Parts: sequence; structure tokens; C-alpha cells
Amino acid sequence: MTPIPHKINIAIDGHSGCGKSTTAKAVAQKLHYIYIDTGAMYRAITLFFIRNHIDLKDKKAVQEALSNISIGFKRESQSGQPNTYLNEENVEYDIRTPVVASKVSDVAAIEEVRKFLVDQQREIGKNKGVVMDGRDIGTVVFPDAECKFFITANADVRAERRLKELKENGIQDTLESVRENLLKRDEIDSNRTISPLKKAEDAHLIDTSYITIDEQVQEVLDVVRSYLNQHNSH
Repeated sequence: MTPIPHKINIAIDGHSGCGKSTTAKAVAQKLHYIYIDTGAMYRAITLFFIRNHIDLKDKKAVQEALSNISIGFKRESQSGQPNTYLNEENVEYDIRTPVVASKVSDVAAIEEVRKFLVDQQREIGKNKGVVMDGRDIGTVVFPDAECKFFITANADVRAERRLKELKENGIQDTLESVRENLLKRDEIDSNRTISPLKKAEDAHLIDTSYITIDEQVQEVLDVVRSYLNQHNSH
């Protein structure tokens, strides 16, 4: 009888607009793993804070707000894609708007918010078989992940990709505004004191500026399959 390959956790970090989520979803699908979009989790909290006029500097208000937040993912029956639910409401469209995008890095820099979500993310990964993408997955959430990747691309390419994505979702914006937002988020995410965006020492670096999504998915899968073949043969 062929031994069942043991499952691992795959951490994918990187800048906005590099195709992280698209790659992570495709990898999870091909391996029959669970895909977790941590960026969507931070966006859902940001949406809740905006709707409820939470003062980000008021620790008590932030803690109280977090105690009233429940985030989950449910697969859409037709596309099979996971939608983000905030307190049982499908907010997949609302969390992708420029208003949320402009505030999410500030919310993600709050220590209480990060602790709240990191605890949830680690719980999800306990049973392995998870592909998770974000800013601090390989460094903070899953420092022991068996396969780690850091994805980057130049700012112009990323801005064009993000603008196309927004248009496909019926959201209007300009290339200049999108590029400015991406660079601002890079700066906040890379320089915050709590869990800054950085490449884990043992992460595989992938520059997606001039490769297709299929090529970057294949690059990740090649590394993962090589790891699994090595460790499942023992």
C-alpha cells in the first residue's frame, strides 16, 4: 500500500500586487490544501473599524471592537472560491475597496489586532495542510513552516495588476492612485515595529515582474513537491 504523503504548511509572504493570493489559491487547489487569505482577515477588521468609527489610538475601543468580531471563510458554490465573512456577512466585495485598502496597513500595525489574528491563524495551521499568504506568515505566524516563499515585483507592474483587479470587481481608481497606495503600504508594512514585512531567511525568493501566474505557481509547486518527495521517501 502506498504511504499517504504527510501534509505540510506553506507560507507565502510578499508585497501587495505580486500575485501572492492568486498563487496561494492555485497551489492550495492543486495540493488539496486549505487556503487562508490573511490579508482578507485584516481587511475585514479594517472594514468593521471604519463602519463603527473606531479610534485606532484608543486601545480600549480596539479591544472591545475585536471582541465583537468573527471572521470566517465560505466557499462560493459556483466558483469554488473562498469568500470572506465578517460576523456572518459576506464582505468579499466591501473589503476590496480603495477606502479599506488605504486604511488596512494602519490597522494591521496595531499590536492587539495582530495578536488577535495570529492566534486564529496558528490555530488553523495546527493540523497542517494549509497554504497561507500575508506579510508575516513565514516570520511570525508559521516560523516552522516546511516551505516558505517571499514574492515581490516592481511597483509599476504591481500597480497595473492591482488596477486591473479592481476594474474586474467594478471598482474605479487611477493607476497613479493605486501605485501611491501600494508604495505607502510597503513603507508602513516594512517599517512597523510589530511583525514587519520581511523575507524569512529560509524563504525562496520569487520575482514575479516578468513571469506569468502559471509560472510562479509552478515554481512554488516544484519546491513543495521536491520537499515532499524528499521527506515522504524516508
